[in-house]
Amino acid sequence: MTISRRTLLQGTASVAMVSTFGARAQSAEFTYKYANNLPVTHPMNLRAKEAADKIKQETNGRVEIQIFPNNQLGSDTDMLSQVRSGGVEFFTLSPLILSTLVPNASISGIGFAFPNYDTVWKAMDGELGAYVRGQITKANLVVMDKIWDNGFRQITSSNKPIQTPDDLKGFKIRVPVSPLWTSMFSAFGSAPASINFAEVYTALQTKVVDGQENPLAIVSTAKLFEVQKFVSMTNHMWDGFWFLANRRAWERLPEDLRAVVAKHLNASAVEERADVAKLNATVKGELTTKGMQFNDPDPALFRETLRKAGFYAEWKKKYGDEAWAILEKSVGSSLS
Repeated sequence: MTISRRTLLQGTASVAMVSTFGARAQSAEFTYKYANNLPVTHPMNLRAKEAADKIKQETNGRVEIQIFPNNQLGSDTDMLSQVRSGGVEFFTLSPLILSTLVPNASISGIGFAFPNYDTVWKAMDGELGAYVRGQITKANLVVMDKIWDNGFRQITSSNKPIQTPDDLKGFKIRVPVSPLWTSMFSAFGSAPASINFAEVYTALQTKVVDGQENPLAIVSTAKLFEVQKFVSMTNHMWDGFWFLANRRAWERLPEDLRAVVAKHLNASAVEERADVAKLNATVKGELTTKGMQFNDPDPALFRETLRKAGFYAEWKKKYGDEAWAILEKSVGSSLS
């Protein structure tokens, strides 16, 4: 299955249908809910739908997964509580937000750690991912082996391109509600403002902030090109989604069914990674036609500024020597 922008648009109905399966077909032995915060047309939902269909087929209808996209079941915080209590059986969440429950989960989001996707997947499918999954397991959640992709985050601005770290001094930038984001942009001398994503467009439009940071696909779908002019390809953070399961619900599944579910969810994660990479490459061209101007800063300059500001030393202390050593080994360079 190749996912194009046309496929994304056509996917809305097919994903939405999954949510009604439980009402129409009560024959499934296990009917589980999967909640997430992405639009129905995002590759993650399309690939999850594909996995759910294969799981239902291979288990002869014994396992049915209903998909509830786009925060239908609440905010990330709400859904994290639900997957912990068993209100929903499956949930995908960014490691940076999961860190509210599992502090060291956010280590994969350290600023300017990953130079490219090859390094990301080697780390997250390797020792770093195994370490984080171990931490998640200690929080009494089940986590699939393969992390799904959100993408590298870029900085957009209404008034200037970000070419060097000096351009971030005094820069009013929206960041998600997470200590790691606030800490990093504070280290650059920026003025980070924690604003819910639903309010980002208005905050940019009214100049409460001058810029924000997100993967290109989100810049496009949220129409931020209407209120932003410059895109600086900083690749300052990589972000993904861990596929989580409620432990009691997972253990209710017989072992053979667990194997089928995990197999297809992990396979779809790998397919989704390729989809997101292609989508972001396509979106760059589209944003250019919308009038956005792109530039490519040197990440080494930003990394050195963070080092001098003590950012890496501070987070090394928070994560601990063991976790930090695994991170540095995984990215192939010393950060501290």
